[in-house]
Amino acid sequence: MADFFDPNYTGGAFKLFGTGHIIFLLLDLAIILFLIFGWKNPTEKAKKTVSYVLAAILFIWESAFHIWSLEIGTWSLTYHLPLHVCSIMVWASIIMLLTWNYRIYEFAYFIGMGGALQAVLTPEAGIYGLPHFRAFQTLIVHSTLVIVPIFMTTIVGYRPTWKSFLRVAVYTNVYMVIVYIINLLLGSNYLYLMHKPETASLLDVMGPWPWYILALEAMGFALFFIFYLPFFIKDLRARKTAVPAH
Repeated sequence: MADFFDPNYTGGAFKLFGTGHIIFLLLDLAIILFLIFGWKNPTEKAKKTVSYVLAAILFIWESAFHIWSLEIGTWSLTYHLPLHVCSIMVWASIIMLLTWNYRIYEFAYFIGMGGALQAVLTPEAGIYGLPHFRAFQTLIVHSTLVIVPIFMTTIVGYRPTWKSFLRVAVYTNVYMVIVYIINLLLGSNYLYLMHKPETASLLDVMGPWPWYILALEAMGFALFFIFYLPFFIKDLRARKTAVPAH
């Protein structure tokens, strides 16, 4: 158990698309397919139970990360505040799962799922490979952030609208300005607004600062539209097949 939490882990860095990573991705896919195609006519009690379970998973694993960071002496204001997209969406998603708040759902669907999907495919666990706690925590939390909005959409029955798309886009940019100011005050790099991450990332192919921020925004808008596209097509077909009233 000591090795599981050892900050000086010597078992090797996280192996992208290694056996453990592939197993996690397959489990995620199986859960998503079950939510979309397999779970029919769930009861209200079942919906609430799963909501609470998902909220508990996020709370336990995210809290454990902060406790672990405090114990090993690495917790800091410049890194551990819940200001990165996925970090803030963890706590927002917990509230959403407990209250079924639709406004939070809009952000969880576009921002939470988009950011977490990238993190699941290319986890940033650093020197901590599987089976270390940090690798498990990274995969479990981000996988849950992908699963939660799908659950809220396919099982609870929520869906994004065109106004959701616009609202999330506008408020995300407002949030970026606020975080930029916080970065200036703390000397932090939340949302990577000040410089690219030290480790290799997708931002490396998007040009220097500040151009990579604009490129990231463009990619975000494109991803938002892809997430909204199934509903756009569904609405378009509904309008075409609607019989005009006489």
